[in-house]
Amino acid sequence: MPAAPATARKTSPGLPPGPRGRFLLGSLVELSRDWLGFYKRCAEEYGDVVHVRLAHVSVYLLVHPRDIETVLVTQAGNFTKSADYRALARVLGNGLLTSEGEFWKRQRGLIQPAFHRQNILAYAQVMTEAAGRMLDSWKNEGERNIHDDLMCVTLQIVAQCLYGAEVSGSAERVGQAMEVVMQRFVINASLALLFFLDMPVFLARREQRAIRDLDKIIGGIIRKRRSSNQPREDLLDMLLRARDTDGHPMSDTQLRDEVMTLFLAGHETTAIALSWACYLIAQNPHVEAALVEELREVLGDRVPIPDDLPRLRYTEMVLKEAMRLYPAVWGIGRKAISDCELGGYRIPAGSNLFILQWRTQRDARFFPDPERFDPERWRDDPVRSGKIPRFAYFPFGGGPRVCVGASFAMMEATLLLAMIQQGFHLELVLDHPVEMFATVTLRPKYGIRVIAKRRRSAA
Repeated sequence: MPAAPATARKTSPGLPPGPRGRFLLGSLVELSRDWLGFYKRCAEEYGDVVHVRLAHVSVYLLVHPRDIETVLVTQAGNFTKSADYRALARVLGNGLLTSEGEFWKRQRGLIQPAFHRQNILAYAQVMTEAAGRMLDSWKNEGERNIHDDLMCVTLQIVAQCLYGAEVSGSAERVGQAMEVVMQRFVINASLALLFFLDMPVFLARREQRAIRDLDKIIGGIIRKRRSSNQPREDLLDMLLRARDTDGHPMSDTQLRDEVMTLFLAGHETTAIALSWACYLIAQNPHVEAALVEELREVLGDRVPIPDDLPRLRYTEMVLKEAMRLYPAVWGIGRKAISDCELGGYRIPAGSNLFILQWRTQRDARFFPDPERFDPERWRDDPVRSGKIPRFAYFPFGGGPRVCVGASFAMMEATLLLAMIQQGFHLELVLDHPVEMFATVTLRPKYGIRVIAKRRRSAA
């Protein structure tokens, strides 16, 4: 794939280039057909800053790490969430992902301790035990949708680690409800971007029922804990004990929003990262061979523990490369509070900006042969070594709003991938289509079907 053309520098900042679009509609039709493909073509044709008109709304696509760092870090105070995040708020309320300002800072401070290193390490056994139960259910030569399996197991892990709740019986209900919500997201996000008022939920009956079902599951977890006299040192206990400066506890609505955000976002992204990693490994036998060799050398036949993580170097490299090609969170939206300059162009106050990890992380200027799955890129980490800009690779976002659970997710993904590949060789079902579905996350649209074949013991 050719590198995006260099952005032309101007002596006095003007508006950036972009597609002319259609009368009245702008590029709305082209975008609705293929979000990722449309933005990819825009970056290749117009450069690092692209102006796209969607009916009466202007959106600015940012590609270069320099401008991305400006928005997420150096001038982060000049940007808020973009208008399309209102679509997420329909489900997540005013939780950590959607809230702003002082309220967000307070909530972040309350949640952060649950993800400190010592707390994360204590979750490892829950992760490996859940993975073990999943693998025990696999039969040799059995065909299965590994994405569905991973969504279930990561749901159980986040519920048990952060809320001490067993959701085995609710996993299917949560999965079905999330499917409905995800399918509606693109429509809801587009409407939120184009119109000040949201479509009433009662006009989307299936979505209304899905949100109600999710509320019932989350509410059950909260009610059960409130009525329990047994203290637990997990996130839910921290939220229940939290008090504001006036000594007031979190309201039921605040508690629901934070639990919902971490409960759903916390399992969805990890399951997606693992799904794409397994898909890529199955297509690259040399990567699988190197990975299995490391696992046999480090683990033999035993279950991994946190002390093994520094030695599972290639396993981590495989995950990093999978997240480069298929970042679970594929785009970040922001809105400019005041006029600013990005890439030599003027961005007016109130403009919606779109940062597309999926495009930047496939840019040939930073990753030669960018479409190739090559874990060896991370042998000498090009970001840490300074060979490429900091925001050429940012699957967990960056700046003050970097993913609070990034370390939790990486440990979980590493332990689970190690156990899966340690025990099974996965063959893709050849006639099953695998396509990207860009909704809130970058899901495999029809899942990923594999035949799981048990490996022979290393002993």
